Amino acid sequence: MHKIVLTALATLGAAGFIGMTTTTASASSSKVNDYISNKNIKPAKVTKSIWSGFPKNKYRHGKAKPEGVVVHETANPSSTIYNEIAYMKKNYNNAFVHSFVDGSRIINIANTDYLAWGVGYPGNARFVQFEQVEVHSKSAFAHEVANASWYTAYLLNKYNLKPNDAAYDYKGTVWSHKAVASKLGGSTHTDPVGYYSSAGKKYFGQSYNMAAFYQMVKKYYNEMNTKHTKLMTATYTSVNQQGKLSSKYTKYYLYNHLKGVNKNAKRQSWSKISPKVGKTYSIDMVGKKSNGTTWYRIKPATDTTSKTRYWVYADNLTDVTTNANEAATSSSASN
Repeated sequence: MHKIVLTALATLGAAGFIGMTTTTASASSSKVNDYISNKNIKPAKVTKSIWSGFPKNKYRHGKAKPEGVVVHETANPSSTIYNEIAYMKKNYNNAFVHSFVDGSRIINIANTDYLAWGVGYPGNARFVQFEQVEVHSKSAFAHEVANASWYTAYLLNKYNLKPNDAAYDYKGTVWSHKAVASKLGGSTHTDPVGYYSSAGKKYFGQSYNMAAFYQMVKKYYNEMNTKHTKLMTATYTSVNQQGKLSSKYTKYYLYNHLKGVNKNAKRQSWSKISPKVGKTYSIDMVGKKSNGTTWYRIKPATDTTSKTRYWVYADNLTDVTTNANEAATSSSASN
């Protein structure tokens, strides 16, 4: 491993790896992040290849209790991910990390429930650590950033840690090697900042930085923690009815689709239809949801050519009656 130190470890505080200078430039406009989003790049899956030869020492708060993630970079432009892993196994007494990332792989080689020796004392006893291998194309660098930021989010989520960029207050959960060296000591190295900067300029004409990387971490973390509500089914009946707006309407919302049944259902403000208690609305469909609730699809406009419709919960309307000339057809289609 190119940047590995040659000093033997007398304690768990190993010397770190070679690095470069950092930057905290704004991540508001990152060409790398935009490229990842526009190309819809999917992060690689984690490959478990745990080697039993690594020592198993607990973090300072105990087994499986890391306090954050440290991002490294190997500083070796000619190595491959498999060469780095092989070298590290032979030299783990000097230093080792938990995982390696490149443009197409995330390989976990050491159990993340136990500490690694990558940033020295006291950081080793606090953080999960992984290395990025240098890649050599625009696409490969974007894929590597996606893999590394997703893996960081994955680790935070696994250990119930919330994203917090340590570059600003040095109290966060997402650290570069440089941030650890600057605040906690144990190393003089500053990766992966130099690699990010040079690769960003070379392939995207814009320096990449940890601030932009952190934005990707937050994006993936939020996606992992979005609650997905299981959709219900419903039966629908076409009707020709009308009902008056109830005084209870202020407790509810309008919806563009039947709530809880259609994944694209979004609530709408009543201000869209100028509500007034007692106002009569036409009903062209009744929806019976599988949870037993009844919903009406109303037509707010008196213009017969308007196709605008909204779904409302049954309690929004009173005095629902059938028009005399109703010629409705009934269906029991399941959404």
